[in-house]
Amino acid sequence: MNQTPTLILASSSAYRRELLARLQLPFTVDVPDIDESPLPGETPSATALRLARAKAQAVAARHPGSLVIGSDQVATLDDEQIGKPGHHGAALAQLQKMRGREVVFHTALCLYDGRDNTSQLEDIRTVVRFRDLPDAELDAYLRIEQPYDCAGSAKNEALGIAILERIDSSDPTALTGLPLIALTGMLRAAGVTFFK
Repeated sequence: MNQTPTLILASSSAYRRELLARLQLPFTVDVPDIDESPLPGETPSATALRLARAKAQAVAARHPGSLVIGSDQVATLDDEQIGKPGHHGAALAQLQKMRGREVVFHTALCLYDGRDNTSQLEDIRTVVRFRDLPDAELDAYLRIEQPYDCAGSAKNEALGIAILERIDSSDPTALTGLPLIALTGMLRAAGVTFFK
């Protein structure tokens, strides 16, 4: 395992690409095609971990010998999974339900090593308290940012930070979708060098 294998991000997310680029490692992107539906009775953490691994394995099958990064995020309120809203009405309903409350985000990470077919898995939990804002402000925020592809209907890396009251996490990049502290630890364990 002397030569560093090809690093591949198994994701269509522009947010994850931007985060991974911070590490200044060469990587490529390959989009997995998997069903992201939760299984009956599956916990949010189990859903996120299963999907992160499935994404990494799907891409690894097309690129033998590579290091593949898979990640998935599941947001929950009262243990109920909150998906990507997809449109304005659903996003407004999500924000109305979450205002003044805490939402737990499970950001699962998988590093699949195609050299020996092993996986490193971790679920990084982030607790976010939303501000108790009136409908007019929530509606205005959504019209400006249109975060319809984000679980929880808010982009913490952009204007969405203004509707959040607090973020508690061991990894500040987890909420955006790719926990870099956990990932750098996994990459080191796989023999990747950051400072040459």
